[in-house]
Amino acid sequence: MKFEGIYTPAVTPLGPDMQVDKAAFAAVLESLIEAKVHGIVVGGSTGEYYAQSAQERFDLAAHAKDVVGTRLPLIIGTGATRTEDSVEYAKAAKEIGADAILVSSPPYALPTERENAVHALTIDRAANLPIMLYNYPARMGVMMGDEYFSRVGKSKNVVAIKESSGDMGNLHLLARKFPHISLSCGWDDQALEFFAWGAKSWVCAGSNFLPREHVALYEACVLEKNFDKGRAIMAAMLPLMDFLEIGKFVQSIKHGCEIIGLKTGSVRAPLRPLNSEEKRSLQTVVANLKRTVAHITSGANYA
Repeated sequence: MKFEGIYTPAVTPLGPDMQVDKAAFAAVLESLIEAKVHGIVVGGSTGEYYAQSAQERFDLAAHAKDVVGTRLPLIIGTGATRTEDSVEYAKAAKEIGADAILVSSPPYALPTERENAVHALTIDRAANLPIMLYNYPARMGVMMGDEYFSRVGKSKNVVAIKESSGDMGNLHLLARKFPHISLSCGWDDQALEFFAWGAKSWVCAGSNFLPREHVALYEACVLEKNFDKGRAIMAAMLPLMDFLEIGKFVQSIKHGCEIIGLKTGSVRAPLRPLNSEEKRSLQTVVANLKRTVAHITSGANYA
């Protein structure tokens, strides 16, 4: 499997009873397919997997496959503290016919690079599916580095990495020493740099509600090789990325979906929704971004 384009880590809509709203979830997936993103991730941090029971995660993955079918690649997250649990999520992904799995470091455990590699390869053996690694040390507590990539990179199934460390040194390491592991941007305000270093995909939560704008940046940089246009689009996106860093990431993504008419509901505890002022600010950011990117992609002068 080749990871190319925009991959959306889908939100998980909740009803007033805080239970998963499957109809609203299907509507989110259909909106992404209609917007022509290139793949969908279910069971990622944007989907609040950490606040869900194992059965909810199994059910969401199966429901996503029922809705998406073969229209887009479907990637299932396997994140868990215990290797045994990650293995079960990987097996379930295989059973429903997922196209790939997302493999992260186990949070809180703080494994060594060797232990973390064994964790990933154990999941790999259980599913035998294409793997996108997910390096997010801010959430997981450990960095995937040289020793880790040297071990896991020997598996034919490890085909890509969502690199979310924010460390440009790790991006350079991957691009130079492990070119067979396809780079995928996982640190939004570095998307332009990732594309310049050869990344062909971007796993971006903001594409839940601004899919066409994210696709526009990918197309400018990867397909058209027009980095002047890419810089202009990226400049328009930076206020959104700054807003998402206020500490209410999932809440902001969900409210962004509400702005465009999708029903997503609130977030599970301990998180709390945006307040009225934050909602107004996000609405202004989204309106400005959409207007500016539409101007750029219309063929206007963006230099």
